[in-house]
Amino acid sequence: MSKFIPLSVPNLCGNEAAYCQKAIASEWVSTGGAYITEFEEKIAAYVGTPGAVACQSGTAGLHLALLSCGVGQNDEVLVPTLTFIAAVNPVKYVGAEPVFMDCDDTLCMDMQKVERFCETECAMTPEGLLDKATGRYVRAMLVVHVFGNLADLDKAAALAEKYDLALIEDATEALGSRYLSGRFAGRFAGTVGKVGVYSFNGNKIITTGGGGMLVSGDEAILREAKYLSTQAKDDTLYFVHNHIGYNYRMTNLQAALGLAQLEKLEDFIRVKAENYRAYFENGIELLPFRDDIRTNHWFYSFMTDRRDELIRALSERSIQSRPVWHLIADLPPYQNCRAYEIARAKYYWQHIVNLPCSTNLTKEDVAVVAKAVHDILK
Repeated sequence: MSKFIPLSVPNLCGNEAAYCQKAIASEWVSTGGAYITEFEEKIAAYVGTPGAVACQSGTAGLHLALLSCGVGQNDEVLVPTLTFIAAVNPVKYVGAEPVFMDCDDTLCMDMQKVERFCETECAMTPEGLLDKATGRYVRAMLVVHVFGNLADLDKAAALAEKYDLALIEDATEALGSRYLSGRFAGRFAGTVGKVGVYSFNGNKIITTGGGGMLVSGDEAILREAKYLSTQAKDDTLYFVHNHIGYNYRMTNLQAALGLAQLEKLEDFIRVKAENYRAYFENGIELLPFRDDIRTNHWFYSFMTDRRDELIRALSERSIQSRPVWHLIADLPPYQNCRAYEIARAKYYWQHIVNLPCSTNLTKEDVAVVAKAVHDILK
């Protein structure tokens, strides 16, 4: 029987067990404890923000981001159609409506089309950017850094400033990716917009089993996000709650796991880059990342017009792969929402296969996967 090669699994090779055992010994295993504070502080120090708010998931973080930016009922938010649905569902949570945008060849939101949409489909009024077709105001742009690639935030930030939009970064796949040139050279994914959010799901570059982190350069937003994430508790002794809040806090046990993972982040990024190059060395041409960034190479994307055949045949060889996400604009909950010229996203959805990319993937594993791809598609 062939060795199973998974798509993307955690690499628990450091102090995970030791830190979790210490958390258990302390009896602080729920949503309070020193590991939570330390994890928040170390993520903030790593990415260079004045603070961070640990939360239950990346989805929860995005919900908090929208709330903290004042997005609400009947507002519109510009979102990509090529992304995981967790980037879009929080827009509905706050009562707003998504407007789906196309991707460019980085797989991130196409800022040229965003600009054209704002210029031709909207009108700038004293109340904000009015979508002429719907009569609603566009209040935010939620940009996703897909697979660890980075969106064009030079352009996104300029558009956000011009049209008074809150720029929210879904950096759930891009912890450790940073810009090397341009207006934001040296800045990490998640630190350019008004708010950024990371995910620590089991398949992310570091994991807490499930969890997320919100970061911002605006301390008022950090305070609001933490307040809302702890059930909007105004008096911790007498249980006074003056607003509707959410049970979105990370547990101390998860934070202990995350701290150990964070210690290995740069090693994981190095291994991801090496394995990305190894695929090319074995004759597999993956989609490129921008050359003006340091990417974390979170997921590897292979293009083929035999997508479903390749996925099935790899599975028969005990190799896990997957297609990219179904376009959200075509899914039942969102079919009646506005979508603006999303042809390129449809093309990539039809052709991408994600190949194994775990940080414990060996060069021998890469060679096995590459040979299988060649044999199937020959």
